[in-house]
Amino acid sequence: MNILIVGGTGLIGAEAALHLAGEGHHVSIMARKPSQAPAIAALPFVQGDYVNDEPSQFNLDQYDALVFCAGADIRYLPQDGSVMPEDFYSEVNDRAVPAFLDAAKKAGVGRAVYIGTFYPQLAPEKIGVCPYVTSRHNTDLAVRALASDDFNVCSLNLPFVLGKVPGVEVGHIDALAAYAKGQLEGMPVFAPRGGTNHISSLSVAHAINSALKVAQPAKAYLLGDANLSWQDYLEAWFSAVGNPQTLSVLEDDHPLLPNIIMFAGAGVSISYETDTELDYPRDQIPSLIQTIADAAQ
Repeated sequence: MNILIVGGTGLIGAEAALHLAGEGHHVSIMARKPSQAPAIAALPFVQGDYVNDEPSQFNLDQYDALVFCAGADIRYLPQDGSVMPEDFYSEVNDRAVPAFLDAAKKAGVGRAVYIGTFYPQLAPEKIGVCPYVTSRHNTDLAVRALASDDFNVCSLNLPFVLGKVPGVEVGHIDALAAYAKGQLEGMPVFAPRGGTNHISSLSVAHAINSALKVAQPAKAYLLGDANLSWQDYLEAWFSAVGNPQTLSVLEDDHPLLPNIIMFAGAGVSISYETDTELDYPRDQIPSLIQTIADAAQ
């Protein structure tokens, strides 16, 4: 297949691009700026902004499939107070994402995978309360409503994603190894309450490949791998860098896992069984933490 990955320079999109290319597909990357990762930079690049550019300029009719990995989260929310969160998310998610996928549908793209988040399915009480969860819920519904006999679109809803693609910077993941080594001076050592499910970016890439082959139109797939408390998760990092510790669990706001990103609520534990219809590897997280820690030595 000829596949366009929107948001292909980030961790999830880059991992998917490499995996799909390795499976024999012709993969192009769309992003606002080219990737600095050599393996991603070697792929065909389409410069564009799905929010502000007209989709017609991207010649979408040349693609058989689309993978959309570019939905905005709190990392992209302006912190200067210039825009309200609900207005920001409404523009970049609720409006722009379905509009781009609708343009792909009209251009004749036959299959699409939208990368979403698990919060609307696992914390539905936050819909209408949390602007981010509300936006992701609205976007997911609008995207899947585009499904038709000629346009097979589904969503893959993800928990916290862990991974490492050479040349792709993921600041919060890189910081975890430094934190466990004691290299972040003045940062308190403890674990917050609660926990969540985790999945590797490689598992997501396999799931995307599987979805492009067998996904049911308009279905929302809940993906995941390891259910871990934050204490277990952070202690795994400390062990991986050779600095094993038993961490205290505190109510305090954690500097690397702050309450502001806990959209289900501070101290909440999210644990669930995952969808088995799509084919992707499980039990990846412990070995992946060790691999990332070893690379950071």
